[in-house]
Formats: sequence, structure tokens, C-alpha cells
Amino acid sequence: MKTTRITALAAIGLVAGLSLTACGNDSGKDTSAKGSSASSAPTESASSSASSASSSSGGGSGSGGSTDGQSASSSGGSGKAGSGSTGGGTTTSGKVTFCRTADLAIDAVDASPDKTSGRIDVTMVNRGSTTCSATGFPGVDIKDADHTSSPVDRGPAQPRITVLKPGAAAVFDIAYDIDSSGKSLTSPTDILVTPPNETHTVDLKWPAGAKPVKGSYVGVQVYPTHNK
Repeated sequence: MKTTRITALAAIGLVAGLSLTACGNDSGKDTSAKGSSASSAPTESASSSASSASSSSGGGSGSGGSTDGQSASSSGGSGKAGSGSTGGGTTTSGKVTFCRTADLAIDAVDASPDKTSGRIDVTMVNRGSTTCSATGFPGVDIKDADHTSSPVDRGPAQPRITVLKPGAAAVFDIAYDIDSSGKSLTSPTDILVTPPNETHTVDLKWPAGAKPVKGSYVGVQVYPTHNK
């Protein structure tokens, strides 16, 4: 009887031990699985985040690099253009600048066509080494014997393109009515000429033989330049 109980208790103990071992093993497996899952999840998440960050950062950097590249390319292009423009490249050499007073030989002569119409032709010769433009109205003032100076108004005409190669000449006219009464109120002595688009003036003597100006200088007019 005692032997039977001992055997039964031993069997129960063995079964209990086996149950505990099985439970322990299952628990270990679960923990391992959970640990593995927890371990792999952050790694995958970090990898994805790193990949996203890399992609995002790479995209931004790429865009920035592309933008910088375009800017550099534009700057390079501009630099070349600027270099050509300031260094006497084709663009600069292709442009015709306005004639400077210092490069012009200017002279005035009487060119009155008859006894009533007074006209003075002012000729400008390009004595510079490059082609220049004398297009437009010149500035003209007439100095009188009483030491006054009167500006001359522009005549009703449109400027014509006037380009002067070295040695070429342009001319403009000063027109007025001739006083044949002998009672002119004017006594012109000099003509102050400022070429078109210039600020430097030359002083020319009133041409010998030029007829008296009728009335005052109010009716005197200057016309734009044209090639001679």
C-alpha cells in the first residue's frame, strides 16, 4: 500500500516536473520571440529612418547642388559676357560710341543760298582712330559783341543716323533770316558748338562773310547732323 502511494506520488512529481519544464521552455520561446521582435523592429525602423533621412538629405543636397551648379554656370556665363564686354570683346567692339569733342575737327562756314536765307554749315571731321556716331542735334549758342550768349532752338527735323569712320565728316546747319535793312539788332562774334551727346564745347568764330541776322536770335534754328 505504501509502495503504491510512493509510486503514485513519484509519478505525479514526474508529471509535474515535466509540465514545469514544458512551461519553462514555452516561456523561453515566447520571451525569445518577443525579444527578437523588439530587437528587429527598432533596427528596421532606424534603417528606414536613416534611409529616409539619407534620401531626404540627398535630395536637398542634390537640389542645392543643382541650384549651385546652375548659379555657377550662370555666373560663369555672365563672367564671360562681362569679360567680353569690359575686355573689348566682340560685343564691345561691335558697338559704336558717340563721337567725342576732342576727336572732332570742327569748322564753320557761310553757306547762304541767297540774299534772304542765311545759313551756316558746321562741319565735324572724325580725326579719331575708331568709328563713332554723331547722330542727333548739336547744342549751339551764339555769342554777341555785347558779351551775351543766346541758345539756338532746334529746327523742325528728325535726326538721321550719322556714323563717322576715321576721316569721315558730318555737317549740320544753322539757319536764319538775313537782315538786308542794315538795322540788325545783333552782332554775332562766336558760335559755341557742343556735338550731339557730348558735354564739351568748342568756340568757333562767326564765319567771315556771313550775312547779318534779322531781328534777334529768336528766329535762328539748328538742324540735326547728317553725313557730308
